[in-house]
Amino acid sequence: MAKYYITTAIDYVNARPHVGHALEKIQADVLARFHRQRGDDVLFLAGTDEHGAKVAQSAAAAGKSPKEFVDEVSKSFQDLKDTLNLSTDNFIRTTDENNHWPGAVKIWKELDKSGDIYKRQYKGLYCVGHEAFVTEKDLEDGKCRDHQAAPEIIEEENYFFRLSRYSNEIGKRIKNGDFLILPKSRANEILSLIDNGGLEDVSFSRPRKDLAWGIPVPGDDSQTMYVWCDALVNYISAIGYGRSEDYKKFWPADAQVIGKDILRFHAAIWPGMLLSSGLPLPKKLLVHGFVTSGGKKMSKTIGNVLDPVDLIMKFGVDPIRYYLLKEIPSGEDGDFGEDKFKLVYNGELANGLGNFSARVTSLGEKLGEFPADKVEREVQEKIKNIRELVEENLENFRIHEALGAIWELISFGDGYINKNKVWEDIDGKVGKIFNLVVILDNVTALLKPFLPETAGKIEKRINWTSDKTLRVTKGEILFPRIEE
Repeated sequence: MAKYYITTAIDYVNARPHVGHALEKIQADVLARFHRQRGDDVLFLAGTDEHGAKVAQSAAAAGKSPKEFVDEVSKSFQDLKDTLNLSTDNFIRTTDENNHWPGAVKIWKELDKSGDIYKRQYKGLYCVGHEAFVTEKDLEDGKCRDHQAAPEIIEEENYFFRLSRYSNEIGKRIKNGDFLILPKSRANEILSLIDNGGLEDVSFSRPRKDLAWGIPVPGDDSQTMYVWCDALVNYISAIGYGRSEDYKKFWPADAQVIGKDILRFHAAIWPGMLLSSGLPLPKKLLVHGFVTSGGKKMSKTIGNVLDPVDLIMKFGVDPIRYYLLKEIPSGEDGDFGEDKFKLVYNGELANGLGNFSARVTSLGEKLGEFPADKVEREVQEKIKNIRELVEENLENFRIHEALGAIWELISFGDGYINKNKVWEDIDGKVGKIFNLVVILDNVTALLKPFLPETAGKIEKRINWTSDKTLRVTKGEILFPRIEE
């Protein structure tokens, strides 16, 4: 049994989850469920990033202690497991002093032992929104592109990590595919950075007087670990790093799913830390884009932030999963709008999957218990081709194309019904109906990682009474049409 370890970025708890967080979790969930279906030993990790000045400020603004504030907001992210029907196995919090802190302390010591931690005076541009130092080339018209605010000029004495030492090796690993970044455009983004001057050393701590809410630097209580050493290590602290050797069972991660806004941290700083501490690099870094709302990036100021809980209460979990997985290209930005959602829902779920399932199960129910027949060669070959296409697309982080392939099989099934006029002389076309049930059965198995609730409903309608006979029931409408 092969192991498969998949992680999502840990979410920053200065605010509650929005639909962009949902996209990342659902994408990772599909891959985790797909590998479980293949029989792999899967570990799927999510978590929350709970330290930093911005969290302390948000807590103060809410009239709460940092601990009270992070406990409350972290729970809203943990609750996504039920809301989005996720199959996560573990949830790590960076405020967890028993499970997370030992890993952060250990990696700091390993980097120090490698001669890659040093202290110096630093003057730089600090983006409060990112809680990160930035350079002039990160800005547009003197402002952060993401937060549309000018950075502060900060001068202080910090510890630094010697990332520059690992610039060439990181570039080499990306180029030879040992550290595979998908889509390729994101790999090129990092390679361009490396080829044009190389990676620079990064600030690795802040004075405790300015950043009290965090993990103290080992051996120097006047400094607090900066976000890189604290947050990035969650992927190994969660599986035992710093506490036991158990982490070696699952590390390196087989896939790490992140947003494009934190690409540099995960494709440059994180592999640098791993190389310095003698640990293997992740096998794949899968980078998704943003979910926009009404064509604009979601923002509290604009008032276009979409709450996944509200959407699911209104439309159901699988329709929202379907839209995010199919209509947001896996490595790119995509828009969520209710009008478009309703068109996709009615056209592809109600009229597509729902209608095909109803047609097949209705025909099968009329036959009562009926014998299995041979699967026609054309049907066998179509199913085999679609299965291979789905697998290839998932391996290459093209989740939207994998779903498109499943819908191709649904269209093939609809065409099979029409071509054979199965509704005429049902008793004389038992073999044809059996082939249709086989098509639906395979559609269901392929859909299970994407729409687990819906697949479960269809599975219950196809009952093999023995190896050679089956009984089919129609059941309720899977996707009632949304009326305008």
